[in-house]
Amino acid sequence: MAEQTGGGCCPPMDLFRSESMQLVQIIIPNESAHRTIDYLGEIGLIQFKDLNAEKSPFQRTYANQIKRCGEMARKLRLFKEQMSKAGLLSSSTSATQVDLSFDDLEVKLGELESELIEMNANGDKLQRSYNELVEYRLVLQKAGEFFHIAQSSAEALHREQASNQTGEQSLETPLLSEQEAVTDPSKQVKLGFITGLVPREKSMAFERILFRATRGNVYLRQAVVEEPVIDPVSGEKVEKNVFAVFFSGERAKSKILKICEAFGANRYSVPEDLGKQAQMITEVSGRISELKTTIDAGLVHRGNLLRTIGEHYDKWNILARKEKSIYHTLNMLSIDVTKKCLVAEGWSPVFATKQIQDALQRATHDSNSEVGAIFRVLRTREMPPTYFQTNKFTSSFQDIVDAYGVAKYQEANPGVYTIVTFPFLFAVMFGDWGHGICLLLATMFFLFNEKKFSSQKLGDIMEMTFGGRYVIFMMSLFSIYTGLVYNEFFSVPFELFGKSAYGCRDPSCRDSTTAGLIKVRDTYPFGVDPAWHGSRSELPYLNSLKMKMSILIGVAQMNLGIILSFFNALFFRNGVNIWCQFIPQMIFLNALFGYLSVLIIVKWCTGSKADLYHVMIYMFLSPTDELGENQLFAGQKMTQLVLLLSALVAVPWMLFPKPFLLKAQHERHQGQSYTALQEAEESLLVESNDDSGHHGEFEFSEIFVHQLIHTIEFVLGAVSNTASYLRLWALSLAHSELSSVFYEKVLLLAWGYNNIIILIVGIIVFIFATVGVLLVMETLSAFLHALRLHWVEFQNKFYEGDGYKFSPFSFKLIDVGEDE
Repeated sequence: MAEQTGGGCCPPMDLFRSESMQLVQIIIPNESAHRTIDYLGEIGLIQFKDLNAEKSPFQRTYANQIKRCGEMARKLRLFKEQMSKAGLLSSSTSATQVDLSFDDLEVKLGELESELIEMNANGDKLQRSYNELVEYRLVLQKAGEFFHIAQSSAEALHREQASNQTGEQSLETPLLSEQEAVTDPSKQVKLGFITGLVPREKSMAFERILFRATRGNVYLRQAVVEEPVIDPVSGEKVEKNVFAVFFSGERAKSKILKICEAFGANRYSVPEDLGKQAQMITEVSGRISELKTTIDAGLVHRGNLLRTIGEHYDKWNILARKEKSIYHTLNMLSIDVTKKCLVAEGWSPVFATKQIQDALQRATHDSNSEVGAIFRVLRTREMPPTYFQTNKFTSSFQDIVDAYGVAKYQEANPGVYTIVTFPFLFAVMFGDWGHGICLLLATMFFLFNEKKFSSQKLGDIMEMTFGGRYVIFMMSLFSIYTGLVYNEFFSVPFELFGKSAYGCRDPSCRDSTTAGLIKVRDTYPFGVDPAWHGSRSELPYLNSLKMKMSILIGVAQMNLGIILSFFNALFFRNGVNIWCQFIPQMIFLNALFGYLSVLIIVKWCTGSKADLYHVMIYMFLSPTDELGENQLFAGQKMTQLVLLLSALVAVPWMLFPKPFLLKAQHERHQGQSYTALQEAEESLLVESNDDSGHHGEFEFSEIFVHQLIHTIEFVLGAVSNTASYLRLWALSLAHSELSSVFYEKVLLLAWGYNNIIILIVGIIVFIFATVGVLLVMETLSAFLHALRLHWVEFQNKFYEGDGYKFSPFSFKLIDVGEDE
């Protein structure tokens, strides 16, 4: 539903009937087409028709421009992702922003994307080199320790052997101390080694596979790296071990290399000489320092670029989305045979004619076009869209109606009455002014933080609650009112409007019974007398009161629905519906249930003890019998006979005349073979846009069956709908009893133990039970029942709801926070 909140340009809001609409045609020169659609989008009061529906998206005139817009949107999404990763937010704080055209923006985004991608690629390469050097330094340090320890052990062993033997020994096998030093040099085996890092979680499996693949002919040393290191390949922090594998032979080497690849082990070459190792560590540390400085400078440069993008991001995003919507709309326009003009058709409110014409003139002037756009109104039989001007208060109530079905063009809108009747029916079921105050406080929280929540992304339940904040606000106010009528505050009565009208006959009478109570004062001025609560007669009294009240409310609302059907028929000049639908329906409903409502009011006013059940039942079974003590007024018997006969007459009145009258009308129209000539263009337009089925054949049998179904539905519905309103009594009673149980069996029971811990527990249980059951579940239950009463019992009396919404082309619908 379009939402308009102000402006002297628009007429006063009128929700009873939708705005008058017109089908307009605009002929736009090519040179001013883009600017014209742009200005019309700013107004947002035209719903364009797709005149190229038979063409695929790729066959349309501006398919390439839409593709370019999609590419721009992709680049903007890339920028947003990069800014999110960098922890930057888009902000429109630049005071010296320059307006860019579509082509300039496309070039600008392309340059920025290329620069950002190049910076990211260079940064990734530098970061990978940096991570590799860090790992290399770790391998040099840990592997150097292996060699240093081995050499120290060999030197110690050599000194020990030198002291025990006279001959000189050669120092050749520092790691494999079991090798004999006196072996023949020609038979000595030269050992190779591979060093690197392996993920710690794979180290045990790595060791087992090496042992099995080489049949134990390797020597493996591992050292734990204390801190996790960033893996150069994945870029994630991983706990790793440094390893050194000593082997003999090329076959063993090839196996070890394949195993390293399979386990994702990164290999680094380490010189055997300890001096060279120290020199390599120094060189690698220097390169790490240089890379770190380069990476930091690159990050600063990248951050500056992203901040520059962030300052313009929102404006660029809006511009890209506007351009895409403009070209999408231009694709809906047909090209004139001269290929110099575009022809647009669409629906607009009648009051917007001046605004549209002004926008067309401005577009012609600003685009320096020599030819102005041509605006004309077309005649058509096509059903116009439905457009209600709503504000933030009325839109939520209108949404309740639209959820059932969008109103047919200019039929009576139940949304006007829903603003009052919906919260009132809810309150009848929820009546407790304590619970109403709790709902009001919760709603005030949403109302005071309206601007804050409007700009935030809320969860599903929170967003639904916030969207219906004004509905809940009205529900809470009406709940306070009905709670004062019921005199219930968390089920506790108060003497708010004066003292009770009843007092004790003598000091021995108890508070729990009215047997000893007599009326000592004037009637309690407003609502239920507090003396009824807690008495033996409380339940029968409240049952009778709420049941009768539910019937009165139901009959009144159903009568309102039938009266609205009269105004619909009067507005659309449908006399058949007035005489053959409205009048017999009013007679039937009020002859039975209207009469019951009158009896209820008469009984309340006179204090009679007549049994209304007996009166209504025997009105059908024995209409001629004497009423006796059930007579409420003189002439009641004759009145009942007349009403019963009227109800019986109303049924065939609803069923038979309407189909025959429609048939006669159809035959009369068929006989008028010659009609006044129209202009050729208008005639063609009327014929081409005639979607209402006026030329279909008249099937009398279908009309009669439809009327039969409608009559049966109304007759049976009159009974079932009236009974359905008794849910007001049932839910009100259930809410009251639940509230009383929580108060008496939780709060008062905990209070009676005189124990502070039990009292605190009781209060906590009472609060959770009240909030969870009465303020959440009961609120939802009463809401759904009130919804059903409006959709079924009220709206089916007059509301067709087979229209479609007015969906104008408007830039206001573009949400910057969400991508299309």
